[in-house]
Amino acid sequence: MAYIIGFIVLVLIFSLRVVKEYERGVIFFLGKCKGIRGPGLIILIPIFEQMTRVYLRTVTMNIPSQKIITKDNVSIDIAAVAYYHVVDPVKATIAIENVYDAVNQISQTTVRNVVGQFQLDQLLSQTIDINLQIKDVIDGHTEPWGVQVTAVEIKDITLPENMQRAMAKEAEAERERRAKIVAAEGEYQAAEKLAEAADIMSLHPVALQLRTLQTMAEISVEKNSTIIFPAQFMTTVSEAIQMIKGDMKK
Repeated sequence: MAYIIGFIVLVLIFSLRVVKEYERGVIFFLGKCKGIRGPGLIILIPIFEQMTRVYLRTVTMNIPSQKIITKDNVSIDIAAVAYYHVVDPVKATIAIENVYDAVNQISQTTVRNVVGQFQLDQLLSQTIDINLQIKDVIDGHTEPWGVQVTAVEIKDITLPENMQRAMAKEAEAERERRAKIVAAEGEYQAAEKLAEAADIMSLHPVALQLRTLQTMAEISVEKNSTIIFPAQFMTTVSEAIQMIKGDMKK
């Protein structure tokens, strides 16, 4: 009796399996796939049934840095990261030997092929679109394996030193160009205002004299020993004196 009880306990030990919430068990009966079980406690028929665990959680996979030549013949190093998860445990077990290695290899190849179709400026300015294109290509390859790629992100782009210096010079030249344009626009606006002021003063000569007096007042604040009178101002003073003399003779 004790032997029978011991045998039953031993059978139960080899028959019981606990499958976690983020796992699924692919069951094989005499080598033939019979479906998926789990999560929870499952019972296997000893000897006849075997179980392969498949993880359903999202996997973060680093795509190692690799040298890529862009469309405009610039050699760069690119590293990326991919996120994927298993959506069909049966396909992930039967259709492919090692899901992680397969996704890693196809990701490296796809990154190299897709990035090589773009120029360096496009790669730096259209990163989001390139990430989506890489993701779609990888997802198309992994779909028969029961794997879905949720995102691919380029995380590092290393440029040659000479290219970095060239881009720095280009950026500096662009900043200087913008600064000159802003200064020229300021001069143009100032010239327009001065022209408008000149037109107004030509219609009202007294305004010019008032402006001259204001300038003289500003000079006198600095306690300068010499004050220069504009010739136009002296002419106006002479005209005013002659006008006063004429009135006195009358």
